[in-house]
Amino acid sequence: MFENLTEKLERSFKILRGEGRITEINVAETLKEIRRALIDADVSYKVAKSFTDEVKQKALGQDVLTSVKPGQMITKIVRDELAQLMGGTATDISLEGNPAVILIAGLQGSGKTTFSGKLASFIKSKKGRQVLLVACDVYRPAAIEQLKILGQTVGVEVYTEPGNNNPVEIAKNAISYARQKSYNTVIVDTAGRLAVDEAMMVEITNIKAAINPSETLFVVDAMTGQDAVNTAKEFNERLDFDGVVLTKLDGDTRGGAAISIRSVVNKPLKFISSGEKMDALQVFHPERMADRILGMGDVVSLVERAQEQFDEEQARKLKKKLIKDQFNFNDFREQIAQIKKMGNLKDLASMIPGMGKMLRDVDIPDDAFKQTEAIIDSMTPAEREHPEIIDARRRERIAKGSGTTVADVNRLLKQFEQTRKMMKTVAGGGLQQKMKQMKRGGGGPRRR
Repeated sequence: MFENLTEKLERSFKILRGEGRITEINVAETLKEIRRALIDADVSYKVAKSFTDEVKQKALGQDVLTSVKPGQMITKIVRDELAQLMGGTATDISLEGNPAVILIAGLQGSGKTTFSGKLASFIKSKKGRQVLLVACDVYRPAAIEQLKILGQTVGVEVYTEPGNNNPVEIAKNAISYARQKSYNTVIVDTAGRLAVDEAMMVEITNIKAAINPSETLFVVDAMTGQDAVNTAKEFNERLDFDGVVLTKLDGDTRGGAAISIRSVVNKPLKFISSGEKMDALQVFHPERMADRILGMGDVVSLVERAQEQFDEEQARKLKKKLIKDQFNFNDFREQIAQIKKMGNLKDLASMIPGMGKMLRDVDIPDDAFKQTEAIIDSMTPAEREHPEIIDARRRERIAKGSGTTVADVNRLLKQFEQTRKMMKTVAGGGLQQKMKQMKRGGGGPRRR
């Protein structure tokens, strides 16, 4: 999302490279480029101007340490101010009340229904709560059916009232039903319109008044840029929502909405969403997003995603197999499945400091593991269990069965063997042992 902005900001910081100190003259040119980069990313001129004025004030008031270069200092100030502009710290969702009621609002096509399913999954798995989804979009064709399918996918019941076209009544009845069935969280998906209109505003306001939600979230499509910010402002004036959700962050968007929406509506950005998968929902962390915008990566989020897929018992078993040199293609396939659950590969790589810049012009498809999986799936159970039996004849058969070439199969077998050796070294403590030896000053064992 922020690739172009990251590149332009990096370019603007280079202006101060080689300068001995920050002055009003040399910082002015840098800030002009930063302001231009923000406006190009669809941040409003007013927000961009206010931001660069704040950075200038902080930069000129700084006593630059002799060990810190001006370019590094301005990068640090921009990073801190960006995080502050986007809210400073993450804001948790409110789940007060019994049941806690969450009202979802937004324009048609913003991704409200998909987000409702993702939020249900998030609250169920991360918060350990019993969730009921409520279908109050009685206008859009197949909206109720879509919510039912999403509910089945995440294992959450969907409340509907066939024949009732009154969303206010449906919402009120759903809360009564939730109390009877001991659901402690209710998510109400409402209808959207193609544009902000009076009838829509009256309806959503009436629903809010009738159910008194603990949390009202406004869902907006990040790809609409400044229009997203303007729509949020109009909705907030009527609905006074509690937080914003930005969807479709994996699309071709310049990211300006994520940067400026907080300062315009003075409400926190609570979640960011990308893709159709039900686990593709993240709590919005302004500091982490600022790091990613400046190409510094986001290791904390990467570790959190890995931990979500981490099974301690499974890891113990895998370690034993690695030490005994029993790691096979079944285990390899399992590791691939866990990596895929973590999300888009390019997105994951961009969380590693420096990798985002390296991969800027590299296309990493979502199905990058497709060929590897096809080759493994074409192996017999015995071949997956004992890769060493795969001879030339078997390689030809595997290549034909997977729609690949013998060269592809050979390449995978070589990669697998290298991975197995590396993982065995790490699991067996060999890596730590070698590092200790290096610290002692020698590559081999220490002599007495």
